[in-house]
Amino acid sequence: MPKDLQALKSAMLACTLCKDLPLGPNPIFQLDRQARILIVGQAPGRITHAKGRPFDDPSGDRLRSWLAVDKPTFYTDPRVGIFPMGLCFPGTGSGGDLPPPKICATTWRSSVLQALEQVELTLVLGAYAIAWHLPDLGGKSVTEAVRQSSRGDGNMFVLPHPSPRNNRWLKQNAWFETEVIPRIQQSVRRILDTPSGV
Repeated sequence: MPKDLQALKSAMLACTLCKDLPLGPNPIFQLDRQARILIVGQAPGRITHAKGRPFDDPSGDRLRSWLAVDKPTFYTDPRVGIFPMGLCFPGTGSGGDLPPPKICATTWRSSVLQALEQVELTLVLGAYAIAWHLPDLGGKSVTEAVRQSSRGDGNMFVLPHPSPRNNRWLKQNAWFETEVIPRIQQSVRRILDTPSGV
């Protein structure tokens, strides 16, 4: 396994471990060795697969509003990284998108995270990302995981998925947007307002 991030990215883009995916392999991520903010989610959805760019949808609009980051910064600032648990769209089941194949994280995750030496803030979305990055919170409800990480201890926050499907959750848990989002925005602003290399 290569240790250099550029070599890892090339290997991931060429990955065909999951040849039986319904839409075929199409690894999607956004990584640079300068990444200081890392967004870790579940796996690309069908729209992301088609567009080839993560969070270029209403979920992404909400996520960017939570971070107080505009679209150009989100996609072009090398300090913003996106690394889902599964790199490709896994397909759809009766309850929505299928889980990310375990082989993806087993193959790539540790090496990539070790190569990202400047990450200061990790934003964790979804049960599979929670289980990997915050195993003590694995198995807890999303609400409890969000609540227990709400102070950003260890420079990690758990977020609910920003999908419009979660409007009800956000309405029932208004404390997330009134109490937690300002803390996340403060952390993001501190990082992005600091010149690279400082």
